[in-house]
Amino acid sequence: MNYLIKNAEAIAGQPTACDIRIQNGIISEIGNELKSQSDEQLIDASSCVIYPGFVNTHHHLAQSALKGIPAGLNQGLGEWLASVPYTYWPHFTPELMYDAALIGLSEQLRSGVTTCADHHYLYHANTTPELEDALWQAADDLGVRLVLCRGGATVQGTHKGMLKNNIVPESIDLAIQRIDNSRQKYHQQHCNAMRRVVVSPTTIVHSCQPDDLKTYAEYARSHQLKLHSHLLEVDFDETQAQQKYGMSAVEYAHSVNWLGEDVWFAHIVQATEKDIKILGETKTGIAHCPTSNCRLGSGIAPVLAMEKAGMTVSIGVDGSASSESGSMLQEVNLSWLIHRSQFGATATNLEQCLKWSTKNGAKILGIESIGEIKIGQAADLVLYNLDHYRYHGMHERLYAPILGGEPALIKTSLVNGRILVENGQITQLDETALKYRFIQNLAKLKQKITA
Repeated sequence: MNYLIKNAEAIAGQPTACDIRIQNGIISEIGNELKSQSDEQLIDASSCVIYPGFVNTHHHLAQSALKGIPAGLNQGLGEWLASVPYTYWPHFTPELMYDAALIGLSEQLRSGVTTCADHHYLYHANTTPELEDALWQAADDLGVRLVLCRGGATVQGTHKGMLKNNIVPESIDLAIQRIDNSRQKYHQQHCNAMRRVVVSPTTIVHSCQPDDLKTYAEYARSHQLKLHSHLLEVDFDETQAQQKYGMSAVEYAHSVNWLGEDVWFAHIVQATEKDIKILGETKTGIAHCPTSNCRLGSGIAPVLAMEKAGMTVSIGVDGSASSESGSMLQEVNLSWLIHRSQFGATATNLEQCLKWSTKNGAKILGIESIGEIKIGQAADLVLYNLDHYRYHGMHERLYAPILGGEPALIKTSLVNGRILVENGQITQLDETALKYRFIQNLAKLKQKITA
């Protein structure tokens, strides 16, 4: 349908406008006192502020079924990986994966996300394609833009989780074959893509041999695919890179062709000044995941220095097994706050954090049609209702959602001009059916773990 959104209190990036016209999923007009046309449905944005949809550049949707696992509550990254995701994920069924994806995506929708980059690493020698298909199906059913960062490992290496649970990895040939199948089936290259595939081994230091990483990079660039992985979340990456390759983790990434404008890494918490200089010079990007980094005690990524050096900073929710809220709004709020705790009250500003979570995310993913509210852009829009009690007494209105954080109430959320959230409810989701189905699937998972 075509829509006319009227009477917004404020629109991000459009300081003098309060109305937006949407035709065929595209923003066609922005202004004041726009007149309704006969083929349009009116959306009253009174008491609302409008943002571009958040672009989440690093997530693990499977982990929506692994929140608050007791064994991992007080563990650091290495031990937590072994106790939580790598203990449970080999036992996932496509049915559980589908439900976990619905839950993770609906959580994000309710916090303002319209595009999710899911780092899906549930691949091993005997993985069936139905597990990945479940992710695509969930995104299709809800209407969310999905970027599948296709993970996995070609060696057990020093990865504690794979070693402890005796997970047999893919060969590089099998991994490339499977990625190519996904690319041909799902990937859309055009600028308004709803589906993208990214080449994303789980970690570059622990999950692959150097020649495998070069093969991945060559394949990705030959098909104009982006590259993504974890890097330097903790100092174990650095230790292993020095011991195995005689160079820093970032230098190692450079040596295997894994730096550049088409590459972004999650976390990069333990980067040194030298690392940041190399990453900045190569225009490599980062998905900043502050909640998970706090939860696992990994540290605070030096994203202010990274941005100054020329890196593109974006924001990721990370998996709900180490960031249990699953909220992008929380990540943006914490990104605004946490660096002030280190560098003072002027270290970050609200406009900067909104840019990290929208325009910069779209840039990193290479989806040119989203991330800003401008004529000609796709209508990926979120209307936050400031009548919600969280905003009573809030003087700064445009940035009230970031200032207040969770909980928030979304009046309307659109992707490509299609309404996905209305008055806080997901339009394409039967929540009651999902709840009871998910309880049953989780019970089956626990039985497999304890058997």
